Amino acid sequence: MPRLLPRTRRTQRRIVQALMVACVLALAPATWMHTTADARVRTTAQVPARDVAVVFGAGLWKGRPTPYLAHRLDAAAELYRAGKVRVVLVTGDNSRVEYDEPDAMRAYLAKKGVPDARIVSDYAGFDTWDSCVRAKKIFGVDRAVLVTQGFHIRRAIALCQAAGVDSYGVGVSEPHDSVWYYGGVRELAAAGKAALDAGLKPDPHFLGGKEGGVAEALGKKD
Repeated sequence: MPRLLPRTRRTQRRIVQALMVACVLALAPATWMHTTADARVRTTAQVPARDVAVVFGAGLWKGRPTPYLAHRLDAAAELYRAGKVRVVLVTGDNSRVEYDEPDAMRAYLAKKGVPDARIVSDYAGFDTWDSCVRAKKIFGVDRAVLVTQGFHIRRAIALCQAAGVDSYGVGVSEPHDSVWYYGGVRELAAAGKAALDAGLKPDPHFLGGKEGGVAEALGKKD
């Protein structure tokens, strides 16, 4: 029967060292995210006032926001009513005609009392990095309050900071159900891509020309 363990202590030691290095490398992106973002996570009551809130898409169900997305939008509406933000930028996926996250988000916010004139839609926020870069380069957002779930907020802050948007974040609380656990595990996997995006700064899937929606919304009188 072949031996399954290394024959020498030296080999064993090298394997242990390699595993330790692998663990450090695997945890480095998550450590970077927490170092960058921990001090910038706030509640809706504590977050500094900014002109713009950015709400990231989180899926639709039969054309309407999923519960997790609805909770993000509820928090954004609360920020607007409290005078913490003046404009809400909703960013999500509209890569096909039958799937339109931004318009669904806009309709939901309007029902929650946010005036349509104060809502701006980004139809090409295909992932967090794309949304952050487009907020800066396309919509001219320099400072923002980011709104998403607690397990995602640090990645959102770290990426928007890397994209040049001075960001604070509101992490929406959720019950620790299967979706929450899935989101947490997904964040561990997404941390590596986030670190690469922050370092390499690739262009979004779709950039396009500059849009004046945010500036126009800020210029309108209540």
